[in-house]
Amino acid sequence: MGLDKLDLAIIALYLAGITLFGLRFRKRHRSLRDYFLAGRDIPWWAIALSIVAAETSTLTIISIPGLAYDTNFTFLQVVMGYVVGRIVISFVLLPHYFRGDLYTAYELIERRFGHGLRSLTAGLFLFTRAAAEGVRVYAVSIVVAIAVGTGQVASIAIITLLTLIYTFEGGLAAVIWTDVVQTAIYVGGTLVGLWTMVQLTPGGWTAVHLAAGAAGKLQVLDFTPTIRLPYTFWAGVIGGTFFTLASHGTDQLIVQRLLAARNQKQSAAALISSGFAVLFQFALFLLVGVMLWSYYRVPSAAFGKPDRIYPTFIVTHMPHGISGLLIAAILAAAMSNLSAALNALSSSSIMDFYLRLRPQTEERTRMRLSRLSTFVWALILFGLAVLSLHKAGRVVEVGLQIASVAYGALLGVFLLGVLTRKANEPGAMVGLVFGFAIELYLWLWTGVSWTWWVLIGTIATFTTGYLASLVVASQE
Repeated sequence: MGLDKLDLAIIALYLAGITLFGLRFRKRHRSLRDYFLAGRDIPWWAIALSIVAAETSTLTIISIPGLAYDTNFTFLQVVMGYVVGRIVISFVLLPHYFRGDLYTAYELIERRFGHGLRSLTAGLFLFTRAAAEGVRVYAVSIVVAIAVGTGQVASIAIITLLTLIYTFEGGLAAVIWTDVVQTAIYVGGTLVGLWTMVQLTPGGWTAVHLAAGAAGKLQVLDFTPTIRLPYTFWAGVIGGTFFTLASHGTDQLIVQRLLAARNQKQSAAALISSGFAVLFQFALFLLVGVMLWSYYRVPSAAFGKPDRIYPTFIVTHMPHGISGLLIAAILAAAMSNLSAALNALSSSSIMDFYLRLRPQTEERTRMRLSRLSTFVWALILFGLAVLSLHKAGRVVEVGLQIASVAYGALLGVFLLGVLTRKANEPGAMVGLVFGFAIELYLWLWTGVSWTWWVLIGTIATFTTGYLASLVVASQE
C-alpha cells in the first residue's frame, strides 16, 4: 500500500515540530552547568522518561519485534535484570555521585584514583559509545528507506542534522524535555499500532493467543543451564543486572541524567521507576513481534532481515495516518537516543579532557567549544552509521554486544573505587586493561553469549586490579 501524502505530512510535521520545540531551550543556559546538567533542576519523572528514551533507540523498536518474531518472550528475563541493577545502583553508586559537584561519571574515578585512570575510563567510554551509537543511527536508515524511499545515507544525514540542531543549541535541557515528548509519541504510537494489528489479524487476539501459545511464542522463562544461550533466566537476571550496573552506573549517557536531578533521592526515584517503565516497554515491543509472526507465518528471511519486518508491515498494511504516526514514533526514538549520545559524548570530551588540561578557560569559550564538540561528534556518528550499512543480523544485538565489550572493565574499576580502600591507580589500570582484553576475547573467539560478558569482565577487572594493587603497594 505504501505511505501517502497524509502519512508524509505527519512525519514532516513531527520532524519540524520536535526540532522547533527543542530550540525553545537555547536561551536557558549561560554556563556548562546549564548546558550539560540543565542547571540540576529537572523533576524526577522527566528524568525517568528521559532515561527510558535514552536507552530506547530505533534498534529497540524495530529489532525487538524481529527478535520475538524469530523466538519468544525470553528477552524479558534480561529486562528483569535491568530492574534489579537499577536498585543496586541507587544504593551503591548514587551516593558517591552526589558527594561533590560532578559533571561526568569519570570525575569520580579521578577523585578516587587519579587523572590518568580518569582519562583511560573516559576514553574507553567515548570509543565504545560512539561505536554502539553508530549502529543505532544506522538502524534509522532501515526505517526511512522503507517508508520514504530515500537512500540510506540520505536518511541518516536527515535525522542526524535535525537532531544536531536542537542538541547543539539547547543542551541537556532540550534533550530531556524532547525525550519526554518523544517517549509519549513512540509508546502511544506503538499502542495504536498494536490495536490496529489485532484488528487486521483474522480471528483477532483470540486467534493470535492460541497460535502463539501452541508455537511456544509466549514463553518467558528458560532455566536451561548454559552460557551459550543469551536469554535464559540465569543469563538474563544475573547478566542483565551487571549490564545495567555498568550501563546506568558508569556510562555518561545515563549518569549525566542522574546528575541533573535536584537531589539524590529524586535521582534514585527516576532511576528505579525507569526500570519498571522499560519492563513494560519491552513487553510491548515483544508482543508486536508475536503479532507480526501470527499475521505473516513466514520465515523472517523472507524480509531480508528480521529488523525489516515491522517497518514493512507499517508501510504496506497499516491504514494511512496510523502508518505515518508509527514511522514518526520510530523516528522519535531515534532522535531522542541520538541527542542523548551527542550531549554525553560532548560533555565527557570537554569535562574529562579539555578542561582538565586547561581549567582556566573562560566560560564563553567553554560554551563555544562544547557546541563545537557536539557538532564534531555528530559528524563522527554519521560516519560510523554509514560504515554500519552492511552489518547483518539483528542490529539490537550488535549494539548490545559492542557496549558489553567495555562495560565489564568500566564497572570493575568503579567497584574497585567504591568497595575497596587498598586498590590504587596502577593496579586499577592493570585490571581495566586485563578485563577489557578478556571481553574482547569473549566477543571474538568464544561462543559465550553477550549477556555474560559484563559479569566475567567485571570479575576479571576487579580481581586483577585488586591483586595488582597489593603487589604495587608491597613494592613501594
